[in-house]
Amino acid sequence: MKRYRVLAFDFDTRVHMLTQKIRDEWEDDIKKQHLQNRAAVEKSLISMYGAQSQDGKRKNFIDLGDKPLSIIAFHNRFFEQIRTAFVMGAYYPALTSACALGERILNYLILILRDDYRHTPEYKNIYRKDSFDNWDVPIDTLESWDILLPEVAKQFRYLKDMRHKAIHFRPEVDRNDRELALDAILCLREIIRNQFSAFGPQPWFITDIPGEIYIKKSWESKPFIRKVYLPNCLLVGPKNRIEALTPQVVVNDNFQYEDREITDEEFSELRRKRE
Repeated sequence: MKRYRVLAFDFDTRVHMLTQKIRDEWEDDIKKQHLQNRAAVEKSLISMYGAQSQDGKRKNFIDLGDKPLSIIAFHNRFFEQIRTAFVMGAYYPALTSACALGERILNYLILILRDDYRHTPEYKNIYRKDSFDNWDVPIDTLESWDILLPEVAKQFRYLKDMRHKAIHFRPEVDRNDRELALDAILCLREIIRNQFSAFGPQPWFITDIPGEIYIKKSWESKPFIRKVYLPNCLLVGPKNRIEALTPQVVVNDNFQYEDREITDEEFSELRRKRE
């Protein structure tokens, strides 16, 4: 009867506070609160990145956009470091790091998942190696295994082209390192947003429970979900209740449930009735 609920994730949406315009129809107290929140965000950016060249750093932070809602995996910490490098104006390091992290994600996925696909024709091409610098091999393999979503495979191929521009000597990189870095980081952001999202339209999610996300029963045993998503989830019944969010998430699921299997639709209906 239970389903895995996604509870561990990472995100940063402060940029929206900097870019959202105050609307004329807002009440005065809402306008005031918005300005206070914006000032707090701007203060936090100065604290994080320093006061020197703060206008340029603010623009860099805004141009990066939000850090998407992502489950905790092997990319979060390094992606944050890449964003920091860009905000600080270290554009070429940010560019090369974005490309390196894309390659690292591909390698991680191959290494943790390949034993589950020993029976496939692609296995003979990847089982002997511990790293892949030819991106086409892991991209094609993961796509054949139905691990990468179609849009993500396209984004990885685009990032592969960005890597070639960044790593192989091209004089023009000296003049447009910021543009190239931003392009690569935004591409990587969409890879994370689409493949590792903690909330969204991905085919493995139950999406009709407002404000909550659960893994579909039919996806629980799939290697990618089992090894990447389930460590960020808690197996709960439809009556589960979050008791606390900080300093850690505390979930109360001490309820009696019938010992039977139900469909995802039935789980959703029971959950909505509970709420």
